[in-house]
Amino acid sequence: MNLRDKVVLVTGAGRGIGLGIAQALAAEGARVAVCDISARLLDEALTQIQALGGQALAFEMDVTSKPQISRVVGEVVARWGTVDILVNNAGIYEVLPVEEISEAQWDRVLAVNLKGAFLCCQAVIPAMKEQRSGRIVNIASSAGKTGGTLAGAHYSASKAGLINLTKQLARELGPFGITVNAVAPGRIDTPMIHAVSDAENEAFAQRTPLGRLGTPEDVAHAVVFLASERASFITGEIVDVNGGLLID
Repeated sequence: MNLRDKVVLVTGAGRGIGLGIAQALAAEGARVAVCDISARLLDEALTQIQALGGQALAFEMDVTSKPQISRVVGEVVARWGTVDILVNNAGIYEVLPVEEISEAQWDRVLAVNLKGAFLCCQAVIPAMKEQRSGRIVNIASSAGKTGGTLAGAHYSASKAGLINLTKQLARELGPFGITVNAVAPGRIDTPMIHAVSDAENEAFAQRTPLGRLGTPEDVAHAVVFLASERASFITGEIVDVNGGLLID
């Protein structure tokens, strides 16, 4: 995929989809800055990537903090020269009826899922503009297109916002050789989905035309493609990875 020595920053990379993405990009030869709010998960993720021969650095980072993001991006640029690829994966998933969502919960989910991606984009865009190339891939959700069947309204609204942020940035940044796309996973088998019962997840799998839940690797393969030169004429797109559960 022509990703050897490309510099990648992945948020929420300590486990689940984010870790799968970081591993897949490292396997393609990219140098990966693995970012997460959990130091413990970062240590485990870094060990796994390096054990497979990947090049990686770990950074503890809260995506709602602009100073922390600026510090990490600065350290990555100082170490590796630039940021070629940004994957905005960090997210919070909650399952609550709309009338039970507190104002604080609403603000927190929107801050991590939407504001965090916005702040990370702002931080890497100057380096991408200077080199007149770059790839931004946002991890959205099918809930952002349809409203969540099992997700809370705050989660669905944040992912809908992320989809539109993707399209806006694609228009603004295209003249600088920067592509901006999103991947919209369906039900992916990660620790996050166990906020609901196994029976509900199994029912999802049965309603999916391919008859199973997705895996982090399914999402990672789509991200690797969008980050590569093979997707150089694709921007502003939302790529569904849902086994056919949503076909639009």
